[in-house]
Amino acid sequence: MKQNKINLLIAIGVIVFAALLNAATYPHAFSPMIAIALFSGAVITDRKLSFAMPLLAMFASDLILELFTSTPGFYGMEQIGNYAALLFITTIGFLMKKINVITVPVFSLASSLLFYFLSNSNTFLFDSFNSFDNSLAGYIKCMTDGIPFIKFVPDLVFSVLLFGAYSLFEKYITKNKTAIA
Repeated sequence: MKQNKINLLIAIGVIVFAALLNAATYPHAFSPMIAIALFSGAVITDRKLSFAMPLLAMFASDLILELFTSTPGFYGMEQIGNYAALLFITTIGFLMKKINVITVPVFSLASSLLFYFLSNSNTFLFDSFNSFDNSLAGYIKCMTDGIPFIKFVPDLVFSVLLFGAYSLFEKYITKNKTAIA
């Protein structure tokens, strides 16, 4: 199978899985979104597809929430920042030159922290609920309030699963190519 078809199949499967899981576990989302952004940047060779994967997964999840639950899937300008943060994490994935037991956890934890800082800063800047004073104290409160929402464990678990499954799949394909030749 050509690399583009493999990338497309991976993308479709990951997007559907992520959207359903994120919507099903909301509001305590055990979400693979950050891991998908990192994975797509590191593994998917088609750059357009690598950026599209996390955005489509998040959009599909938000659409499911909007249409099938009482939770609003689309809630304001803060949400646009979350989509942008996923694009930044995808870009970080481009920097991952080797997939191994050191780089995956390090990049996963860095991605979790980046998402925390970007999403909470965005929440502070576009505070549509007027939850925080427009001051340094308000920003600190926003960042402090966001600490319980850092998803180190889900991000790490899904990063290990995605990169591990991909590595096993890659070894399987390589083994079968050698056996056929």
